[in-house]
Amino acid sequence: MKQRVLFLCTGNRARSQMAEGLLRHFATNRFEVFSAGTKPKGLSRTTLQVMLEIGIDVSNLRFMPAKEFLDQEFDYVITVCNSARTECPVFAAAKRRLHWDVKDPAELERAGIASIDAFRGARDELRRRIEKFISSLL
Repeated sequence: MKQRVLFLCTGNRARSQMAEGLLRHFATNRFEVFSAGTKPKGLSRTTLQVMLEIGIDVSNLRFMPAKEFLDQEFDYVITVCNSARTECPVFAAAKRRLHWDVKDPAELERAGIASIDAFRGARDELRRRIEKFISSLL
């Protein structure tokens, strides 16, 4: 039986979508994966671009509000930003909650990092965390 994983961030436009795409790509046979946002805004075009650079198409992923998943059971609920961690509704049926504070690409861009590089940085950090997560469960 596949383990169920939900990734949460604020906008569900970059980090949570990247994490969903990465986990689906590397271990789709072991996990049923979803992503949502506390205030979903829609998938960023830059997210699509940086994921395609590594051969992962996330264009078919849906952006959804976190509240749509409240009544569902998950093995893991993983927040990928501090905002989602504090704003996230309580998932009573989650077996484990994890928190990965991945910098918001928009925040990095405001700090002077080029947009595409900020998104690549978030993608690469999530990839490392996903790979570590998968190997920890083997």
